[in-house]
Amino acid sequence: MSANSGHLGGITEADIAHFLANNPAFFERHAELLASITLTSPHGQRAVSLQERQMEMLRERIKGLEMRIVEMIRHGQENLAIADRIHRTTRRLLLTTDAALLPTRLVETLKHEFLIPQAGIRLWGVAPEHEAEPWAQGASEDVRTFAASLTLPFCGANSGFEAARWLGEGDAAGGPVASLAMLPLRQGEHCFGLLVLGSPDPTRYSADMGTDFLARIAEVAGAALSRLRAPAAA
Repeated sequence: MSANSGHLGGITEADIAHFLANNPAFFERHAELLASITLTSPHGQRAVSLQERQMEMLRERIKGLEMRIVEMIRHGQENLAIADRIHRTTRRLLLTTDAALLPTRLVETLKHEFLIPQAGIRLWGVAPEHEAEPWAQGASEDVRTFAASLTLPFCGANSGFEAARWLGEGDAAGGPVASLAMLPLRQGEHCFGLLVLGSPDPTRYSADMGTDFLARIAEVAGAALSRLRAPAAA
């Protein structure tokens, strides 16, 4: 029977592996085997000793761990940069004393901080003194119902959403809206607005992307813009 068949005289390779794993002193009693056993290197056809093969495996494992650590550091740095941008956005909103400027200030800051080519916002149920503002116009009942139905920010391809028209599709902002993120704005359980971020890049806002930071932006924006709501709606 072939030696590499995995079965030798009733003893299987699994039996041998189990024996060696449970009897580490075997190689202490037969130390000469460690020097005599040779294996084929995965990096060529040359023969290497068992110890050298173990070292190669260990180096490969360390290399894999190093790559994972580098990836974790990169993600950590990216998350810190995003957190800093959210912090600066929050600070600018807090420093805005004129409530009527908040929607425009929010959109401008997000576009600057996150390099967003297209962004728009609509609010409804605002106080009478704000009803004539551009950001208080053009949100249909369908849009309001859709916004209220969102439990998380929506991200995905622009399949003809009405809210995409708020972004000035085809203007100097960067071309037609290929993908977008829609963030519902709430005060408590009441949805009173929708913030829309768009991009001509179809991969910028994908359906499988994480929405944790977008949700935080929506919470900050909702809290700041709640100052614009009508007293009866608040």
